[in-house]
Amino acid sequence: MQRRLSWHTVHTAGAAAQSLGVELLLAAAGLGPRALRRWGGQLQRSMVAPLRLTLQRGGNLGCRMHRQLQLGFAQGFEQLVLIGSDLPDLQSGDLVQAFALLERHDLVLGPAEDGGYWLIGITRQGWWRSGATLFSGIPWSSDQVLSLSLDRAAKSGLTVGLLRQQSDLDRRSGLEPWLLLERDR
Repeated sequence: MQRRLSWHTVHTAGAAAQSLGVELLLAAAGLGPRALRRWGGQLQRSMVAPLRLTLQRGGNLGCRMHRQLQLGFAQGFEQLVLIGSDLPDLQSGDLVQAFALLERHDLVLGPAEDGGYWLIGITRQGWWRSGATLFSGIPWSSDQVLSLSLDRAAKSGLTVGLLRQQSDLDRRSGLEPWLLLERDR
């Protein structure tokens, strides 16, 4: 399941990256360096957009997202968008829309049906105004994630754009609709 979802996510993001002319980075967890190179090579051969690979370091979800944003802005990027690999309904248009919203907003969130979010995008200016406040002390994987994030964004003076709501696969019950869809293909 994870392999198929990751494959879908990377190829969907690759199509968006190619149309937008942006860089695509896969930050993987749970693999060693050799396994990442092997798996990344398999992905790269089937991609139209270049794919950079890196290993995620530990910590909770907030720490890992914060670290990726920190690294991206340190490399000089002006806008960054993060997504997970548990989005069976992800479409390249979602990512194109996220970058379009970042032209007018400091922060973009994709609300998840469970009260979290499936995408976060932020501008360099929004990053400097909010910093770690968007990621510290959040009860990750709870129904409070989105509302707390929106509250913290408002307190930091960030403008926020919202994408469509969709379901990510945090629990086994979330797999049911996706498995039915996959079976019918």
